[in-house]
Amino acid sequence: MTLLGTAAALSPAAHAQQPVRVIGYLSDGSLESDDVAARLTAFRQGLNELGYVEGQSVVIEYRWAQSQYDRLAGLAADLVRRQVAVIAAIGGAPQAVAAKAATATIPIVFTLGLDPVQLGIVASLNRPGGNITGVTSLTAELAGKRLNLLHELVPTAAVVAVLVNPTNPATTEAETRSLQDAARSLGLQMHVLGASNESEIDAAFRTLVEFRAGELVVGADPFFNSRRDQIMALAARHAVPAIYAWRECAAAGGLMSYGTDLADTMRQAGVLVGKILKGAKPADLPVQQVVKVGLVINLKTAETLGLTVPLTLSGRADEVIE
Repeated sequence: MTLLGTAAALSPAAHAQQPVRVIGYLSDGSLESDDVAARLTAFRQGLNELGYVEGQSVVIEYRWAQSQYDRLAGLAADLVRRQVAVIAAIGGAPQAVAAKAATATIPIVFTLGLDPVQLGIVASLNRPGGNITGVTSLTAELAGKRLNLLHELVPTAAVVAVLVNPTNPATTEAETRSLQDAARSLGLQMHVLGASNESEIDAAFRTLVEFRAGELVVGADPFFNSRRDQIMALAARHAVPAIYAWRECAAAGGLMSYGTDLADTMRQAGVLVGKILKGAKPADLPVQQVVKVGLVINLKTAETLGLTVPLTLSGRADEVIE
């Protein structure tokens, strides 16, 4: 009888009856976005690498803030009440901060474009401590480099406009510092324009025209990626050369992009979540750093703007869209 009971406990059928683990997914975005679909595919790929399949061995509870950062705290609290096994705080500092404030016990995996140590989210990259770890790509710190690349294409510009989201102060402050240094070294006059909704984006472009800005750096805020069609249409209408943080923007018709691989970031986040589900503690899982960056140039958009891309720039591009 004992042998039969042991065999039954070890059988595949017994394992299949084990409780399905629940992952909480906290995002600023919206499920309707094409970008979100692509990133979810990468996140699920990371989970799959650890043997977890959504709908089979794990269930994902999605919470979408739809670019309204003030909703994140309530959504994070809801996931805590749901008693999920782990929270994936995806997209930036507001999500990570909201999740960390909501629980000190449920494991958290974040994705960030900033230094999580400077933000006080983890104690160190190698030994995060507490119940939180994640993936960082230092996207905001690349803002100054974006301006340098754009100015290489538009060297006659004297005024640069910067579009930031004031409801995401951590990213805004980091980008502004980086851009101020770059603008100073290039001898450019810089104007910072804030926008956190569609109408404010329209107003920012009206101000940009008044300032006669000859180039535009779009901040690395997920909200701007979700509104990229609006931003690119306005940039085209006003013939303002613009550079973005994500490849998707250049692929969709933006002039240039310079940034890290979001798909790889999401895959690594999925891997970390999988490791935690298998018993690893966030405090012992080093924060992963995505260091590879890519420059993408859209030649068709450059031609429309009357710009000639110098060979010294196109030769350094990781991708040229014709």
